[in-house]
Amino acid sequence: MILPIVAYGAQVLRTRGAEVKPDYPGLEKLIEDMWETMYESSGVGLAAPQINKSIRLFVIDSTQIFTNLEDDEQGKYPDAPGLKEVFINAKIIKLNGEPWPYTEGCLSIPKIREEILRNEEVELEYEDQQFQHHIRTFNGLTARVILHEYDHIEGKLFIDYLKPLKRKLLKGKLDDISRGKITVDYKMSFSN
Repeated sequence: MILPIVAYGAQVLRTRGAEVKPDYPGLEKLIEDMWETMYESSGVGLAAPQINKSIRLFVIDSTQIFTNLEDDEQGKYPDAPGLKEVFINAKIIKLNGEPWPYTEGCLSIPKIREEILRNEEVELEYEDQQFQHHIRTFNGLTARVILHEYDHIEGKLFIDYLKPLKRKLLKGKLDDISRGKITVDYKMSFSN
């Protein structure tokens, strides 16, 4: 089932997600719906707060980024061909490498894309869909997608990394999004 994406301005996007237990009601179906919603919305990642669930769960599929890269960019990123994974109860252990710029967008903040600095590498502790424990290091575009979605389960948004002047310049667009004065080609829910 395709779920509506929660728009900027909703409190759930600013709330730290709760831990997920293996007996969380309907978890398998929720994850299935998150994949379907993410693909229908042309996203490469989706966090539970974006579908109005304040829990520590997100899904990513960075393989889609590599399918859309130009030929001369294909060898530029160490994480090719990307990763498709479910992350439950993720915690950052360590950020490594130099921060590097890349233009990001967010399904909850449509039609706004900005260059954001993020570390090259992240060491992450998490559980997969079967609640198997992992500690893994991710880099490149996959690390970036993970860090973006991780921010969602921490109540943070990519626009929080922008300088105050840039945020001020975007205020009108952000207000329009929170009021539902935007047209997108996927389902959204607005708090106002």
